[in-house]
Amino acid sequence: MRVGADTVLAAPIEDVWAIVTDPERVLGYMSGITRWEVLSDRPTGLGARYRMLFRVGAAEVGGLVEVVEFDEPCDFAWTSVTGLDHRGRWRLRTAPGGRTRVELRLAYVVAGAGLSGWVAERIAAPMVAAHVRRSLAQLGRLVEHEQLRAAARRRAARA
Repeated sequence: MRVGADTVLAAPIEDVWAIVTDPERVLGYMSGITRWEVLSDRPTGLGARYRMLFRVGAAEVGGLVEVVEFDEPCDFAWTSVTGLDHRGRWRLRTAPGGRTRVELRLAYVVAGAGLSGWVAERIAAPMVAAHVRRSLAQLGRLVEHEQLRAAARRRAARA
């Protein structure tokens, strides 16, 4: 099953990239994520590994994920190593007016062959899609807040 959503944020691409690739900030904007813990020697970049858990209904699913694409400041993707078979991708693109187009995509396969796996994927899809949309909205609020704080610091420095 694949779900995704996109939005345009009023911030430069580098500012958005700094947030979405910072493992310390994931729990602050990613809806449904209950754990995003660094398990590798380095916290970011190609090959970084995280223990992640994602709430879908009453269940927490997840496992070990590894960063498989880290193309600064545009593409950040991970795939599961253990646990729930899934992939995730942040796709950032520069938009007019110093803005950034942000896309979040998730793809997953529920274990279980045949009809039961298919049914479980379909049941989970609306919940996962809602988490993706909320994550983009929460990221937008966080980015906007950071932009306002930076503007206030610049004004204070000029005063």
